[in-house]
Amino acid sequence: MTQHQSAQTMKPATAAKKLGVYLEATPDAFREGAVSRAELNALQADPPQWLRDLRRDGPHPRPVVAAKLGVSIAGLARGGVTEPLTTDRIEELKQERPEWLERERATQAEVRKETARIKTRDAERAERTD
Repeated sequence: MTQHQSAQTMKPATAAKKLGVYLEATPDAFREGAVSRAELNALQADPPQWLRDLRRDGPHPRPVVAAKLGVSIAGLARGGVTEPLTTDRIEELKQERPEWLERERATQAEVRKETARIKTRDAERAERTD
């Protein structure tokens, strides 16, 4: 008996998330159907022009905006940023340096420092128990 392997598919929202793009800005053809694992791999390996444009210019989803600004997603919300932003708008915010952005960047830096401290502490503890 032969086994038939079905193609693994995902919703367009999942594929957009994996590609790092804002779903609502993708072409209708992308949003209207399921995306197979092979299609996703092809998009990642050789992105079409629409995907390159979205990644370069936006609008970008919250995780990408947060990363580009150096803050957390929660920090974006605290700063009142709830909509997707374009690359130009992100650059404007970096130049304007609003108070909320500086505060959230400082918070993010403290979180990273604490994470590194805990990682070092745990590594030292692991060495002592070996």
